[in-house]
Amino acid sequence: MTVIASSHNVGVLALYLLLLWLGSAIVGAYLSGRKGYGDKPGLASGLLLSVVGALAWLFVPAKSGSDWRVIGPFPWQRSEG
Repeated sequence: MTVIASSHNVGVLALYLLLLWLGSAIVGAYLSGRKGYGDKPGLASGLLLSVVGALAWLFVPAKSGSDWRVIGPFPWQRSEG
């Protein structure tokens, strides 16, 4: 009975890890695109390195003229004046 119950927990854990993996790919692609490097490097680092790859894009400097420098990290963040 406990073997069956533990196999269900493994399935739930696998689902959570899958969602974390896909979420880190989305965050990595978003951050690298906003910083002017395109979506593909961030997507690749998010898929290959998971959370570490997505967080690494927070420390990569933004290119001049990128959306990160012009508008800010989020599109709804506009400077007044």
